[in-house]
Amino acid sequence: MSYLAPLRDMRFVLHELFDVAGHCERLGNGLDRELIDGVLEEAAAFTANEIAPLNRNSDEEGCQLVDGKVSTPKGFRAAYKQYVDNGWASMTGPLDFGGQGFPQLVSFAFHEMLMGASLSFRIYSGLTEGAVLALDKHGSNELKDAYLAKMVGGQWTGTMCLTEPQAGTDLALLRTRAEPQADGSYKVTGNKIFISGGEQDLSENIVHLVLARLPDAPAGVKGISLLLVPKFIATAEGGLGARNALSCGAIEHKMGIKGASTCVMNFDGATGWLVGEANQGLACMFTMMNDARFQVGLQGLGIGEAAFQGALRYAKERLQSRGLKGAVAPDKAADPIINHPDVRRMLLTQKTLVEGCRMLAAYTARQLDLEHGADEPAARKAAARRAALLIPIVKAFFTDMGQEVASHAVQVYGGHGFIREWGMEQLMRDSRITQLYEGTNGIQALDLIRRKLLGDGGAELGALIAEFSELCDAQAGQPALAEMAHTLQARLGEWRELSAEVLARSQRDAEEIGAASVDFLQYSAYVLLAGFWLQAAATAQRALDAGSGEAAFYQAKLHSAGFYLRRVLPRASSHREAMLGGAACLMAMPEASFAF
Repeated sequence: MSYLAPLRDMRFVLHELFDVAGHCERLGNGLDRELIDGVLEEAAAFTANEIAPLNRNSDEEGCQLVDGKVSTPKGFRAAYKQYVDNGWASMTGPLDFGGQGFPQLVSFAFHEMLMGASLSFRIYSGLTEGAVLALDKHGSNELKDAYLAKMVGGQWTGTMCLTEPQAGTDLALLRTRAEPQADGSYKVTGNKIFISGGEQDLSENIVHLVLARLPDAPAGVKGISLLLVPKFIATAEGGLGARNALSCGAIEHKMGIKGASTCVMNFDGATGWLVGEANQGLACMFTMMNDARFQVGLQGLGIGEAAFQGALRYAKERLQSRGLKGAVAPDKAADPIINHPDVRRMLLTQKTLVEGCRMLAAYTARQLDLEHGADEPAARKAAARRAALLIPIVKAFFTDMGQEVASHAVQVYGGHGFIREWGMEQLMRDSRITQLYEGTNGIQALDLIRRKLLGDGGAELGALIAEFSELCDAQAGQPALAEMAHTLQARLGEWRELSAEVLARSQRDAEEIGAASVDFLQYSAYVLLAGFWLQAAATAQRALDAGSGEAAFYQAKLHSAGFYLRRVLPRASSHREAMLGGAACLMAMPEASFAF
């Protein structure tokens, strides 16, 4: 299975919708349109030529654990060296430690390419970037000087060690302990599971960020600390020192992402150092987790794009039956299946979900940049609130979307979709984990209501709805866009009413939060994507009115927006009805009645 970066659509999103060059000028990072396009072209070539060819083999071969050492699939080491040597690893790293400081609004496009080319390969570098963020924000100067430059450069990688056999989402149950030592270090003892890249043969060193309890820690999540525990302890000169007392006890045998080593890690009195304040580990780790959740959303987007590309290629080539109105290709034995309405339904569903999510990803990336780079403190706080609201939607909806789009790809291929050699079933298996890790999608939905909606009484969501309402007002007078603007405006009003209803019910009965959460998140996502499709349609219409030389591209945007309006957005209604069904029908039946 091949992969080609969707460069034209990425340029549309970056330049025409979000003015990435102007964004970079405001951030003062020196990037202009020419440089950004050059980076994207190089990224597209790298992912298509070096990374995508590894994907099938990595699924067949997997990772191997022998005598405590993990070997990655054939070709991964050479590709990772090229990834580091070409500077891709340092793309988003802080300038003070050798990074290039690229904003999220540019880097997200490259990261999507990596996910689409080979999710297994991307996992190793993705968590390193999150670990860099956490260490840069919360680590001591001594730790940053010893470890950050090598991590930013990619010579050393990072992990996030949270989960234990008895402690997944509920981190209050974790048992790993950290005993203070006279020299200021700690001895870390415990077992962690599901650690992506916990052991591998790609990097010289692996820097684990581990959640653990100090001896005098209070119970629950308020007693969790974050520690840096390296595989090799850094020397004063920044080189590799003594091997630490930690090891990989096993690697998981998974249904997907088989090229990514998912490890059981044993810490046997390993030396570590506190990151941030004692008992504040969860707050420190959330710096990493928020980035990781955005990145997992991009995993769903990348897989969705790859699945759409595969389905589209096959639909254009596969000959089966004649069109319902007669022969479309009379010179051939049968018509390409892209001419059949149901195949078109699946392809357009794939296309509009993927491209809609790409617009939302760019919008969210922009908020993440402004959270740290806006000039005014008020603007940084506003961007932080908006990003926090959107992250659970991006993580949950994008990964649900990736699974749906991969499933459609299998269906377009028919029986061949069920066969490994075509690659579609691998995408479906790989995408399934994205709905689970970094907080299951149900947890993301709970977060959206409990921490975001209830946290401020719906104020930030109200501001987001108002923003898109203004967009509707601006386009309502355009004949080609009036129907979509009117439909979206009605949905925005409904979204506002639903939010108020969910708030009221949740305050009366806490179980209403869980009963409504998933449907509320899905409803929110479908309406958000409609807002971006209206924005895309308005941009396309302006280009056509100006006599653009790419009329076919912009007409496709208008067609796609119309399809989304009529065939995808109506899904929101079913989520509304389910949401209003309440908690009683879920909780009334006694547990004993769940019998078999």
